[in-house]
Amino acid sequence: MPNYKLLTPGPLTTTDTVKKEMMFDHCTWDDDYKKITTKIRGELLKLAHVSEPEYTAVLMQGSGTFGVESVLTSSVGEDDCLLILANGSYGKRMAEIAEHAGLHYYMEEFHYDQIPDAGRVKEILKEHPEITHVSMVHSETTSGILNDIASVTKAVKAAGKTMIVDAMSSFAGVDIPVGELQLDFLISSANKCIQGVPGFSFIICRRKALDQCEGKARSLSLDLYDQWKTMQADGKWRFTSPTHVVLAFAKALEELDEEGGIEARSRRYQENNRYLISHMKAMGFIPYVSEEHQGPIITTFFYPENRNYTFDEMYRYIKERGYAIYPGKVTDADTFRIGNIGEIYLEDMEKLCRIFREFLQAKGAAA
Repeated sequence: MPNYKLLTPGPLTTTDTVKKEMMFDHCTWDDDYKKITTKIRGELLKLAHVSEPEYTAVLMQGSGTFGVESVLTSSVGEDDCLLILANGSYGKRMAEIAEHAGLHYYMEEFHYDQIPDAGRVKEILKEHPEITHVSMVHSETTSGILNDIASVTKAVKAAGKTMIVDAMSSFAGVDIPVGELQLDFLISSANKCIQGVPGFSFIICRRKALDQCEGKARSLSLDLYDQWKTMQADGKWRFTSPTHVVLAFAKALEELDEEGGIEARSRRYQENNRYLISHMKAMGFIPYVSEEHQGPIITTFFYPENRNYTFDEMYRYIKERGYAIYPGKVTDADTFRIGNIGEIYLEDMEKLCRIFREFLQAKGAAA
């Protein structure tokens, strides 16, 4: 199979050195392995600008959705009520989780190209005093919009509620001062901006909020409090952990530090994003999200009017030349998406844009 780079919001293109770490077989109960787990948890707290004992980090087997489900079903008890702020598929997925788990919840929807409004959140919390928890997505990769978690969290904490943020596709690619914002739970995944591979999610938890989860979980394997309790004791995961993925992630953390940390990585992603948008616009591809709210993770583009090609034709042409892009996910517009994260640099954006121009010329549609 010919190799190609992923221009997606994760899984993403990783370094050869990260992949090489997975060639080593490790057992889950070995002290050396448990030390790796403990070190990872500490490094994650540093990236979030928090520390023990006020905050802690919990690793959870499975994809990012497993982490979100773990938090929602472990923190929202039978007498609690969750407000979900949704402006894309991943906000709506929280509602699916709540529905399946039988959680008491409300969902406030915003248009895909509009950010959740803190003023509206204040109104809802006044209208529904029974709400105890509020959740939202930071980087909503349905559209590429970057939501304003700071203003919403300020309103939520002023009302004395628990704040849950899905930072799946933004953590370590966008700097998030978790303690300063007073977030109670932040969820992300191994295969996003830290540039590891799929296999586990992680949760940055305020200890007071985590302690309140004891005995509330609706799932055995996704019990966030029990996972933390076991991991805190000696670094061991409750059930079999994805050992190869953990080793790769530990290496990815080292490489993030070598690059210059979140500041340097965020700058690289932003440069990729700005170059892409500028040159795609010149070819007639207009971004779906306004510049004000466009995040650096992934960009949604409208197709030019009266195009004479399909997404499949465009996708195959680009993939054969070394890159994989994403189909659109917004339902009210004809779009496609291009990610800017992973082991992707400005030269990749330059090459991609050349491939787009060649494709348009071959179709007689060059701008």
